[in-house]
Amino acid sequence: MQQRQLGAGGPMVSAIGLGCLSFGGLFGATNRAESLACLDAAWEAGINFLDVANIYGNGLSEEVIGEWLRSRPHRPVIATKASIVSGPNRRVDNSPAHLRAELEGSLKRLGVERVDLFYMHRHEQARPIEEVAETMAALIREGKIGGYGLSEIAPYTLRRAHAVHPVMAVQNEYSLWTRQPDLGLIQACAELGVAFVPFSPLARGVFGDPMLDPDLHDLGPFRCQIPRFSPENWPKNRQKLLEFQALASRMGHHPSALALAWCLHRGPHLVPIPGTRSADHLKAWAKADEIILTPGEMAAIEAVLPVGWAYGDRYNDEMAASVERFS
Repeated sequence: MQQRQLGAGGPMVSAIGLGCLSFGGLFGATNRAESLACLDAAWEAGINFLDVANIYGNGLSEEVIGEWLRSRPHRPVIATKASIVSGPNRRVDNSPAHLRAELEGSLKRLGVERVDLFYMHRHEQARPIEEVAETMAALIREGKIGGYGLSEIAPYTLRRAHAVHPVMAVQNEYSLWTRQPDLGLIQACAELGVAFVPFSPLARGVFGDPMLDPDLHDLGPFRCQIPRFSPENWPKNRQKLLEFQALASRMGHHPSALALAWCLHRGPHLVPIPGTRSADHLKAWAKADEIILTPGEMAAIEAVLPVGWAYGDRYNDEMAASVERFS
């Protein structure tokens, strides 16, 4: 697989990473054997960049990766995150004490002494981002992390943090049905030498084949709350997605591979991290980096799924409460 640099001075990683959220069971029942097989398939495909977080399955996803590392000789580049405190009163905590404690827990579950990339999962709005950057810089100096990242933030937050200590990566949702980062964030990352890591580049599974369809599949406790899957919005979204599937078929690509290829063509500093717990699903898009799209083909994709085509918000109000919005 092709390689891309994870920020200025950062490690080289596979152009496509693997999001490991589903190992924790959020998108449906899974088991360790299935997750380990998916990690094996990813490594065999040349994917050496794994993305996880402390809250994925309340640590389960990190434990699965830790088991995989102990039983294999592989040494991937690992990113993890902290800041979200789960529970009935879900909140965000960017305090030095919380970030340090959660990082130590992650290192223990992963079975490693350091991670290559440590993200602030969400920004605690009452806490200046400069303080967070100073905390991260201290962790870098101590050898606990190779670099730090920010997630679901606005361009102005990136610039403020980067002025204190260079940011390695920014991770926001980005795909053919979520385009907000085009409004300055992807451009700011390119300007500052920061990697942009799109999560959910396959749009919560709707670019799969068969397409994830709430009329046919159990969406799980998370996706069922997303307005784009509501009875009001889904029929309109489904029609557009069927048009994209038809376009992918005419172009000779699996729809998920074409959606990823589009993402990779948005800039050389993008490293998308599609998530799956299935080795078979992974094989459908693992060679998306080999797809070369002409300007005409990019225009054809845009004609079918133009900016702003999706009906409904990507999050409900509760989910969006901790996300920085910008325009």
